[in-house]
Amino acid sequence: MFGGKNEKQSGQNGAAPSANVSNSIVEGTQINGNIMATNDIRIDGTLIGKLDCKGRVIVGPQGKIEGDVKCVNAIIEGAFTGNIEVIELLAVKESAVINGDIITDKLMVHTGAVFNVSCSMGGQKLKSLVHKDNLQKVSQS
Repeated sequence: MFGGKNEKQSGQNGAAPSANVSNSIVEGTQINGNIMATNDIRIDGTLIGKLDCKGRVIVGPQGKIEGDVKCVNAIIEGAFTGNIEVIELLAVKESAVINGDIITDKLMVHTGAVFNVSCSMGGQKLKSLVHKDNLQKVSQS
């Protein structure tokens, strides 16, 4: 009578389930250990350890990571020391300080960022303009 259709549609507690779920480590929080996240995660505190994320990792301006990170996309505004593997895009903002090794498909570094890394990037592989057949004909003449 009072609940009606809206209560049934929104779930047991009256709140609609969110498809846009993310995790957050707030400023002043320090975690020593490993984190596995299936959703996006924002770090404004400190993580010392490993982070394996199936979504996007955001390191806020006050955030700090010391360790290894694997994720789909990353935005770094704070400090990062370690190894990071990003499947798609790594965006390094002007306030970022990064030291370590990077593996990513695409990289965007803003002016002003401190970027002391060794970097391996993927991307499109170019096909050779010279075919094997043409190369053999040239070598025979």
